[in-house]
Amino acid sequence: MQRSLDILFTSLALLVLSPLLIPIAILLRLTGEGEIFYSQVRVGKDGKLFKLFKFATMLKNSPNLGTGMITVKSDPRILPMGSFLRKTKINELPQLLNILQGDMSIVGPRPQTQRCFDAFPAAAQKAIVKVLPGLTGIGSIVFRDEEAMLHGNKDSVRFYDEVIAPYKGTVEEWYVANQSVRNYLMIIFVTAWVIVLPASTLVWRVFPGLPVPPLNSGLKV
Repeated sequence: MQRSLDILFTSLALLVLSPLLIPIAILLRLTGEGEIFYSQVRVGKDGKLFKLFKFATMLKNSPNLGTGMITVKSDPRILPMGSFLRKTKINELPQLLNILQGDMSIVGPRPQTQRCFDAFPAAAQKAIVKVLPGLTGIGSIVFRDEEAMLHGNKDSVRFYDEVIAPYKGTVEEWYVANQSVRNYLMIIFVTAWVIVLPASTLVWRVFPGLPVPPLNSGLKV
């Protein structure tokens, strides 16, 4: 059922969004480093690695600069159009191609780089690789402002490893244990809701069973 919904919704999204995606591709070609797409190896279902597609929003050599795989708010590696594309999540839309290829679903745990995946608790890692990673998901909604959270800490890498990764892994583990068509559809709805209203705490009311975040995470419930 979920795969059928993925194909239906993704095909419709590509058709409806094409008037937006084409101008963005042209603007990216004319600005920054002239790159349109960026691909990065991520951990997928069964632990298999795949190439995830995004619109290019950062310098090509970003993984070897600054905080590496971890991006903070106002990161100097972000390109001129990058901030807007990242804030609106438009940079993620090329992953619709990953969904059609069967590497991803519309809803699921966000696919991580190997470095970030390894920071998750072992139990979470074991659960996450049971399902296809998602364009959006509970983790994406809860940590939609992750860059700002990291920006407010002197040691952003340590904060990610010790606070964000353990809780994010637990949240993704919760999703795997509570998969349903209802949750699939509600996650899509809440994702759209928080893009329009970023400060909303609707996710905690729609999914009351979510694990409680640690006090030092800065998350508002």
